[in-house]
Amino acid sequence: MSYNIQIENSIATFTIDRPEMRNAVNGAVMEGLEQFLEQIEDNSAIAFAVITGAGDRAFCSGGDLAEFHGFRTAEEAFPMLSKMAGLLYRVATLPMPVIAVVNGAAVGGGCEIATACDYRLVSSSTKAGFIQGTLAITTGWGGATLLFEKDGKHDRVFRLLSEAEIHTADQLLAAGWATELYEGSAEEGLKNFLAKMSRVHPSVHRAYKTVAIRKWTADFMRDRMLEEARQCSLLWESEAHHEAVDQFLSKK
Repeated sequence: MSYNIQIENSIATFTIDRPEMRNAVNGAVMEGLEQFLEQIEDNSAIAFAVITGAGDRAFCSGGDLAEFHGFRTAEEAFPMLSKMAGLLYRVATLPMPVIAVVNGAAVGGGCEIATACDYRLVSSSTKAGFIQGTLAITTGWGGATLLFEKDGKHDRVFRLLSEAEIHTADQLLAAGWATELYEGSAEEGLKNFLAKMSRVHPSVHRAYKTVAIRKWTADFMRDRMLEEARQCSLLWESEAHHEAVDQFLSKK
């Protein structure tokens, strides 16, 4: 199984379980995320949703290039890109707080997944970055739209995206991307964070989340995320992208 779904004590957790592939997203993980969303979207008993990765080396290394590099044209790439963008919109608009426990490296699409969440708990040893530009493409799962919508400081967002660099946890905290850093295990980091959050009744968190969702709906965020996927698909079919991926895979 490429993923795990756990619902316990009003906390629903989705874990990408491909540690040998640095928790890269493939078709099976996408199907699992869709199943997770279907289980909790209308479940009023869920107080918090959590997304994380198995092991301690990687939260998520983005899309599995071994699988997705087979897409050569925009028409071939767009279904995957748009499906994941749609799933991340659903993650962003879940009615309860969503917490990314970034327990290891997060690059490319991994950063997009974390950005879709309301909070990002980041291991102090983590390094992460929107490195899509190094592969001659943009974010393709709606990550740029999510960043611009949630951050508000265009110069900071442009730098995170355009420089396509890897950042330390301290840099991510200073940039406002990381909500909080934790030492030690991911379990303890999440426990400490939820101890504070749980002092407030879940209905209050849901009410505030409704305010955010109302704004995102009015701003046509879903449409913008899908257009972002379309834009990425056009770059996906370029020779520059295919050459960059070939070089990356040959180094691996």
